[in-house]
Amino acid sequence: MPPPLIEMRGITKSFGAVRANEAIDLQVAPGEILGLLGENGAGKTTLMNVLFGAYAPDAGEILIEGRPVTINSSADALAAGIGMVHQHFHLAPRLSVLENLLIGIPGKSGRIDRAGGLARLGEIGRQHGLTLDPDLPVAALSVGEQQRLEIVKALFRGARLLILDEPTAVLAPSEIDGLFAALRSMAAQGLGIIFISHKLNEVRALTHRCVVLRHGRVAGRVDTPANTTSSEMARLMCGHEIVPPARGPSTPGAAVLTIESISTSRHSGMALRDVSLFVRAGEILGIAGVSGNGQRALAEVISGVLAPDAGRMTIAGKAVSQFSPRAVQALGLGRIPEDRMTTGLVTNLPLADSMVLPRIGTAAFSNKGLLRPDAIRAFAEAQIKAYDIRCPGPMTRAGALSGGNLQKALLARELAFDPKVLIVSQPTRGLDIGAARFIHEKFLDMRAKGCGIIVIGEDLEELLMLCDRIAVMYEGRIAGTLDSADATIARLGLMMTGAGQAEEAA
Repeated sequence: MPPPLIEMRGITKSFGAVRANEAIDLQVAPGEILGLLGENGAGKTTLMNVLFGAYAPDAGEILIEGRPVTINSSADALAAGIGMVHQHFHLAPRLSVLENLLIGIPGKSGRIDRAGGLARLGEIGRQHGLTLDPDLPVAALSVGEQQRLEIVKALFRGARLLILDEPTAVLAPSEIDGLFAALRSMAAQGLGIIFISHKLNEVRALTHRCVVLRHGRVAGRVDTPANTTSSEMARLMCGHEIVPPARGPSTPGAAVLTIESISTSRHSGMALRDVSLFVRAGEILGIAGVSGNGQRALAEVISGVLAPDAGRMTIAGKAVSQFSPRAVQALGLGRIPEDRMTTGLVTNLPLADSMVLPRIGTAAFSNKGLLRPDAIRAFAEAQIKAYDIRCPGPMTRAGALSGGNLQKALLARELAFDPKVLIVSQPTRGLDIGAARFIHEKFLDMRAKGCGIIVIGEDLEELLMLCDRIAVMYEGRIAGTLDSADATIARLGLMMTGAGQAEEAA
């Protein structure tokens, strides 16, 4: 029997007193798609960063086709045939697709081998259906196309094992189908794939085997994912049963946020065109749509980051006269942005500082221009306890937290001040099932207290479970709004492509 393509034996990795991985064994055979599951903070990304050379293990060894190897850097990993596509893409946006592929690859006589690059790109496209326009700048690509480029880049460099970290978190349903077709094609040709995901239905549909991590250890293995229920997998991940929260009936009050005929022109993505919508007290409004149809501009207008060229907005009955984050915050708006690593928390600061930064000038945290460190630390400690934010303490660097714990920290920061309106973009992207349930429960608690919540997301099942109404964006406009009782995935999907319309539901 041939040896595994990749084998990790007894991998242990600690960060100070935190044991991220402990004695983990993992194998991937040629042609196998291995699912790697676990809660946020279970050690999945750390383990893959060891395999990809970002971290050196404290103990254990890595073997490729039965031969021990030392991987001290990503260059070593690439040379060994290991490629990794991270959640946050590593691309040069101003360069073209082909230029991104050729970065760091020596050409003939010191020149870029454009012809060879074009030939290899075409070959990968024909083999796996991963077609890309070589001359398009990366900035002009959709999120799904950028991910496709990251996968092509790994194959371009000769990867025989491909690590994918939450690859479907940013994709629309049709793009997920295309990704899975490509991954199955790669496996059929002998590549090994490690698929990290919290979407258990996708794991069951795609993978051949699964390894489940919990608290840095292997908690279990699933030999037949297709024949294992999502509930059984969730129990392995979390150690207990996960029951989705029930959205009870609501009696919405008056509108707490209204936007009327908002249009924008100055935006890097899709501009808004005559957008009107409202959310009422005690109501959750979902915003669905294929990525890039104006959702980001809408979130930035409501958050005060982007001033519209036309139209008006009111919060709690007061007109917004100045569009700035501080101005809308003063009117009662809370914001949890899509990119928690860039526009959410300052990852180089201690968690405590990052959690109070938007209100650092208030009397709660400063006095006559001087910070109150004890108050800042006490606030962070209280939120860490209340929201079960798993970290060594409030002075931990924010960037050291897992995605789920970062999202909990953002949620704690905003909800601590009882916003009248809360706007949230992609609230559970990359979160495990337990963390997602926690977030959903908090939203429903705020709804019961009379907060108006806007949830921008691409997970239609999540929106249908959570929201009272769902508006669909298409090409910078509101294509229609449905009561959740009238909405289905099929109907929303048609509206997302511009093929269906709906009247505004009262």
